[in-house]
Amino acid sequence: MDAMKLTMARQIAEAARAFQQQRTGHTPQSVTVVLSEDTLVVTLHGALSPAEIVLAQSAAGAAQVQEFHRQLFASASAELQQEIQRITGVAMLEAAAEIEPASGAVVHAFTTGTMVQVFHLAHRLPEDSPADQPSPPFIDHDASSFAGSTAL
Repeated sequence: MDAMKLTMARQIAEAARAFQQQRTGHTPQSVTVVLSEDTLVVTLHGALSPAEIVLAQSAAGAAQVQEFHRQLFASASAELQQEIQRITGVAMLEAAAEIEPASGAVVHAFTTGTMVQVFHLAHRLPEDSPADQPSPPFIDHDASSFAGSTAL
């Protein structure tokens, strides 16, 4: 486990939580950060307001919620990107945001030209599930324990 990456992940999670609360007035239920080589993925769980959850129940409403969050991220993420650069010491080359209206998860994927695919599982994996390979450092902001290792 790389303690420096774990500390950075914790700080990024706190910054992302504060950014979401400041921009929307709604605090996410939890924040998960995965930091590996040149990729940072921040997932805000339960990030939608109660009104957005109701709106997202129809296809048209879900599209409206997705577009709102894309535009919000595009117009207001510079401050978050600056904070992430301060924490990591690395500039952002790209930034994108996507929301999954059914679960309310918001994913901000920062890459350096690579493709990032994010899969939202139906539920958490059991803590004792075997792993064939070590996972990259990550932090779940609300979790009491953290796991991580070197990048794949």
